[in-house]
Amino acid sequence: MNSPVAREALTVLVLSHRTEVREAIVNAVGRRPAPDLGRVTFLEASGIAEVLAAADAGSVDLAILDGEAQPTGGMGISRQLKNEITDCPPIVVTVRRRDDRWLATWSQADAVLVHPLDPIAAAEVVADVLRRAQAGELPAVSRG
Repeated sequence: MNSPVAREALTVLVLSHRTEVREAIVNAVGRRPAPDLGRVTFLEASGIAEVLAAADAGSVDLAILDGEAQPTGGMGISRQLKNEITDCPPIVVTVRRRDDRWLATWSQADAVLVHPLDPIAAAEVVADVLRRAQAGELPAVSRG
């Protein structure tokens, strides 16, 4: 029996100024990170203005932000979104070095992924964050 959650499409915003980083994130997470979640549609962004507009519009279920995005890094954007958007979507930040995971605490991100991305781990982290948001343990998943 399919749950109603499994039928809902999810929108995941992916930010990086580098096309290959966005592609790596999309490929690692996949279109269906878990059987109990809806199919994922990716919205790719290369700059902060696109991220702010999508988050402000409430059209994003999850944002995955490249911690090394330029000119504004994903960690700074994460902190800005968490402090300025009332119904901020859950955020996952990617970092290049495992030692940079502590920065996610400062950025207020809900989870962290470390490059190179492991597809199994990436899908599990994204699925976990989406489930926690749907359960009300994180900001409510927006429905635009």
